[in-house]
Amino acid sequence: MRDAFITALNTQKISAEWVKSISENLINVYTPGYRERKFTFKTFLDGSVVDNTLRNIGQGKSSPGTSDENIYLEGSGYFVLRNDHGRLVYTRLGEFKFDGEGVYRSPDGQAVQGYILNDKGEIMNGAKPVDAESFVDTAFDGGAASVPTTNIKLWIDPSNGKYLGKYEEFEFKDDGILYGKADGGKVMTPLYKVAVINFHNPQQLFEVAEGQFIETADSGRPIVGRGEVRGGLIELSNVDFDANTAYYQQAQMQLELANQLIKSHKQLLQNAIELMSG
Repeated sequence: MRDAFITALNTQKISAEWVKSISENLINVYTPGYRERKFTFKTFLDGSVVDNTLRNIGQGKSSPGTSDENIYLEGSGYFVLRNDHGRLVYTRLGEFKFDGEGVYRSPDGQAVQGYILNDKGEIMNGAKPVDAESFVDTAFDGGAASVPTTNIKLWIDPSNGKYLGKYEEFEFKDDGILYGKADGGKVMTPLYKVAVINFHNPQQLFEVAEGQFIETADSGRPIVGRGEVRGGLIELSNVDFDANTAYYQQAQMQLELANQLIKSHKQLLQNAIELMSG
């Protein structure tokens, strides 16, 4: 037999957690790179519990960034960051900039990873270019097709004020390639390709900081991501405002109902105690 009071208590607890999660989503509707939280529930005899909290891995809209150095990924995958201890972290938020030493970094100082290119735009593995088909089809260990990723560097030569001593400007193109531009833009030389990595099961990545993830046994090993990298843009939150507003109303109604049931049961219990004592 179901205990209505226990069911109401469980419903109150789960509804409060649901309201909190939805509130966080709504607060972060305009937060760049924020990933929407989604709850799944497991029901049992006397109510329900949170079965899992997932992050929505869907695409967020693009928005002008704070700098031409920012990049936006349209498609599946993640940018790759490397911290000072060599640990790889994955993120969708491309709010990156070159630091004073010319290293391309995230706001918290982690180095954005990429691949060195030759003048033909081919990825280099040491002194040898990597076959494009092998690069796409092969999973990587430290880099696609076993090509190690590297820090992206674009230092300025103090003697002439040019990037790498050769280029007046730079530009990120849709293929994720960073070009150095010289002679008023007439000469464009490929320098690096931004690393874009995906996973067979990205829902199972572990979030170590807001919008930053690491791989797990359940996420699987990294594979090459597919998407276009655009310069000067960043990705906004992927929260569905209308859906979360509807969920919030539903969760609030469910919470109020549970509170009322608990109040009614307490009153019945009080009445019973008074009758027995009388």
